[in-house]
Amino acid sequence: MLAVLVSLLSGSLGAPQTATGDELSDALAKQKALKARIADQKAKIAELNGLQADLRTVIGSTTAKLDGINADLADVKAGVKQMTVKVNTVQRIYDGQVAQLAALDAQLGEIETEEQTKAAELAQRKGLLADHLRAAYDSGRTSLLETLLSADSFADAINDVGYLIDIGDQDKALAMQIAKDQETLFALHEMVSETRFDTAQLQTETAAQKKVLAASLADLKAARARLKKLEAATAKQLAIQRKAYRTLATNAAAAKRILANEARENASMQRKINQLLADQLNGGGIPSEYSGSFIWPLAGTVTQEFGCTGFPWEPPLGNCRHFHIGIDIAAPLGTPIHAAGDGKVLYAGPLSDGAWVVIIAHSQHLLSLYGHVKTHIPVHAGQFVHQGQLIAFVGMTGHTTGPHLHWGVEIDHTWVNPRLFL
Repeated sequence: MLAVLVSLLSGSLGAPQTATGDELSDALAKQKALKARIADQKAKIAELNGLQADLRTVIGSTTAKLDGINADLADVKAGVKQMTVKVNTVQRIYDGQVAQLAALDAQLGEIETEEQTKAAELAQRKGLLADHLRAAYDSGRTSLLETLLSADSFADAINDVGYLIDIGDQDKALAMQIAKDQETLFALHEMVSETRFDTAQLQTETAAQKKVLAASLADLKAARARLKKLEAATAKQLAIQRKAYRTLATNAAAAKRILANEARENASMQRKINQLLADQLNGGGIPSEYSGSFIWPLAGTVTQEFGCTGFPWEPPLGNCRHFHIGIDIAAPLGTPIHAAGDGKVLYAGPLSDGAWVVIIAHSQHLLSLYGHVKTHIPVHAGQFVHQGQLIAFVGMTGHTTGPHLHWGVEIDHTWVNPRLFL
């Protein structure tokens, strides 16, 4: 019967009761706090997923620009800078996530130790109470089994047994403490099990984030290396051109003459283009509109973009002291040049400054110009050409500081950025 009594005492303590206490309250508070931390970690993972996706988009865009023909150096720089900022943001949040998981794991270890301590205390108290009951039973008291079986609860059983055996107030307090300990232990165990499961998932997801971040860091490193090469190639071509300009502009007066000549040549070229277009329109054969996009006429190193520039030999325009009305693409002498789009050749020959050019009308509103080409031009005025067709070769005719193609695009008598049509 004593064995049955001890078993019943242990069994009655196996499920959590409604007892409350400071330790139980602390355990429940810890459980609530841990759930909040887990939820925060899951939110960080979701944030990382969004940031990583955005970063991959920027990386893809920047890589495409680097892979493209005649990359815009300023645009690529901006892309690499944006990549750097976004990678640093992802790295910061990832590092914070790793630190939080480490702290969470450490806290969980403390709770597991607390659970083990509480389990040991519970076992000790159960043993102590069983010893007291055994001693009471051995003193000759009977009917314990009947009393315990008829009790509605453990607390009632303890009170009922108190009438049959000599259970003191201390033993009653010990029994109630066991009930509270059991509930606290249950809460601790439940907390550890749930948190272990959640942290395992978070660690797996964080490890996946690490792989994506590592790939992004590798892409950033590669983009920086390619940008460095692009900057070096551009700087080399610019140095050649600036050296040639300094040779021509031996003094302020010479530089002023060069600038004035460029302005006059631009105006003369514009008048010629307007007249050529008017003459060809009268003859017909030029479509009213152009549908489609342009291709690059050749691949090389872009030394000057369209728009305001720091090159002193470019004439002023608008609010810019120096303005470039096209894109300069440096390439070796004789490099083939192709038509950017379908159209009719308006002119193929020299301008007044000695520069040889090819001008193509793609529509009544849209023209493209290919300047400084070699004197051997394989197309002629009035000829219809297709996109990609050979039309000229890179030369150094006219006022030029090195072999390159000046590519300009004009719409309704206004020079615009050729990149808008690619």
